[in-house]
Amino acid sequence: MLQSIVDDIRAQFSYGNKITQIILVNLFVFVLIIIVKAFSPPETGIYKVFLENLALSSDGWTILKKPWTLFTHMILHEGLWHIGWNMLMLYWFGRIVGDLAGDRRIVRLYIIGGLSGALFYMIFTQIADIHGQLALGASGAVMCFVVASAFLAPEYNLRLILIGNVRLKYVALAFVLIDLVMLSERDNPGGRFAHLGGAVMGGLFVHMLHRGLDITNPFQGSGGKNLLKRSQKKKIPMKVVYNKKRPERTSSDHVRSIDTQQRIDEILDKINATGYDSLTAEEKDFLYQASKKS
Repeated sequence: MLQSIVDDIRAQFSYGNKITQIILVNLFVFVLIIIVKAFSPPETGIYKVFLENLALSSDGWTILKKPWTLFTHMILHEGLWHIGWNMLMLYWFGRIVGDLAGDRRIVRLYIIGGLSGALFYMIFTQIADIHGQLALGASGAVMCFVVASAFLAPEYNLRLILIGNVRLKYVALAFVLIDLVMLSERDNPGGRFAHLGGAVMGGLFVHMLHRGLDITNPFQGSGGKNLLKRSQKKKIPMKVVYNKKRPERTSSDHVRSIDTQQRIDEILDKINATGYDSLTAEEKDFLYQASKKS
């Protein structure tokens, strides 16, 4: 049985999408943490050492001494509810972003979303003169995907329990408003600022992508810019064109490229008109495969 599980995990890292891979990394770290916690007193011992060396400190000097915590804090969780909610959110909204913006951007977007959340957290703790606190969790990165997905497919319908279909733009807005309300009530203000930092990065990512700049990979192409290949009327980016010479295409390759782009345009028009849920399974698969090639 264990070998079968290991084989399944290997297959996900070889052929699976990036969202699933990120979730598996978070789950692995979580299992490691709970094992350590089970055999170590919470306030002392190895468990405390783990937290102090993996979580993000509110103290600037500590961060300078442990710069890796800028990255490790976003795969570190405490408690089933903490990791469960974050991973569900990441799966729901991350898959939308992966389908529409390209699966290859997912890991980098997760990282810059988490870093943006960390930056907002550090700014808040320095202004509020808060010391000795530790921040951990993927919430900043997750909020990046929530807002990015809303900017990419605002009319996408989510079917919520007891409520019914709600368009994605309103779901994202609700999450941001909840953080603002909780912030005004001083409920975990550092964490709320981290959420807002991730949200800002999600909106910025899509805004810049529409303008032809991929901030998840700024060093590719001439002058560090990625030019977005899309029809003039489209608002959802699907492919990046690099400013460098490519091998000449045959006429058949060119025709296939035009046909593929036309099909993408038709599917994006359908999403804008009736939402992502209106797509057939074949259309979703076509869009997913096209995003992996973008």
